[in-house]
Amino acid sequence: MDINRINDLRDALLYSPDNLSLRKMLASELKNIGSYDEAIVEYKEILKKIPDNQEIMLSMVDCYYKAGRYSTAIVVVENLISMNEDNPEALVLYTRLLIHENNIEKAIQIYQRVLIIDPFFVDDDIDAVLRISNSVSEPEFSDEDPVFIERPSITFSSVGGMEQVKKEIELKIIAPLKHPDLYAAYGKKIGGGILLYGPPGCGKTHLAKATAGQIDSKFISVGINDILDMWMGNSEKNLHQIFETARRNKPCVLFFDEIDALGASRSDMRQSSGKQLINQFLSELDGITSDNEGILVLGATNAPWHLDAAFRRPGRFDRIIFVSPPDVKSREEILKIHLQGKPLEKISYDSLSKACDKFSGADLKAVVDIAIEGKLEEAMKTGVPSPLSTSDILKAIKKHVPSTQEWFVKARNYALYANDSGLYDDILRYLNLKK
Repeated sequence: MDINRINDLRDALLYSPDNLSLRKMLASELKNIGSYDEAIVEYKEILKKIPDNQEIMLSMVDCYYKAGRYSTAIVVVENLISMNEDNPEALVLYTRLLIHENNIEKAIQIYQRVLIIDPFFVDDDIDAVLRISNSVSEPEFSDEDPVFIERPSITFSSVGGMEQVKKEIELKIIAPLKHPDLYAAYGKKIGGGILLYGPPGCGKTHLAKATAGQIDSKFISVGINDILDMWMGNSEKNLHQIFETARRNKPCVLFFDEIDALGASRSDMRQSSGKQLINQFLSELDGITSDNEGILVLGATNAPWHLDAAFRRPGRFDRIIFVSPPDVKSREEILKIHLQGKPLEKISYDSLSKACDKFSGADLKAVVDIAIEGKLEEAMKTGVPSPLSTSDILKAIKKHVPSTQEWFVKARNYALYANDSGLYDDILRYLNLKK
């Protein structure tokens, strides 16, 4: 519509000033050409006659918004929502206004109400500010939740082998709890962080839980899904809440599995949200605003080379331990644990252990499962169950390829060509590439 049309509507209103349909048409035309202030004047005139007309109020809010008069628009839209809290158009406008006022937390709350009303609603501009793609919904936490907070019954005696790793954890974590006065005399705090790295399936999670059991403390296992949230800022809140829960339950072992997914190198990130989460993580580890005394933080990763270097500074994960596949003696112990309670002939654990070099703990469990499945298949044919023998397990070992092989191919390259600080020397020693 052109200016002539607007002039005609104005002329018509001179003769019929109470004609609300004409005035609504004029306001709409003014809005369409960007004359928002003039349109607002007309909408106000209409509202004098019909003060609770939600359609007119919504159009006027839109004019305020487009004219950049955000504070006034918020007052009007809040009044509109008080009249009808499920008006999706009003809620969307309110979300936009809150974003402009930099009230992101409130904007998320309002936008979530929009999505409850219309789960398929999409607005690219709002989503770009408020949502993080490829994430998960917000978890709920409870100190009383036995799944979230547990007191493990297993101890180091339940962990086959890993004597050197146990020794380092004993020095870093267990000894300070047993001898707090001695550590206090030297100004050493009880707590801190240990990063466990190595190929998958070698018992990092099991070891962390056994550590909590060893000191009779509470244990919180944290995965990436417990933290990441689709809404901006909520991931940081979730992480803070987890640390606060640990602080309320001292002594407590706080275990982060796949920590590289949460603490990937900031230089490799494109989204600022990921960098903010890492900064929050570092702040929680430092205990800048809270006391971390008695919080024992364990992190596990299969890819330490992806972890931001800031995590390895003193006071954070300042002890980094390589959890290698179990050695010969450890493999014997692990096989005994997995075969305990099974019907067995006399087993040559020594020959079995030597036959599964580079096998992880998970691989050894898989071998036992394969052997049992073979015996079950045999028993279904004969109708007579028979005990597992050494040869049965050796056959299972030949069927299973160790899962650590692929990991060591990648780890070897990092250890050889990206190891200026000597961080991966343990890998080289394990591969007999360094004395």
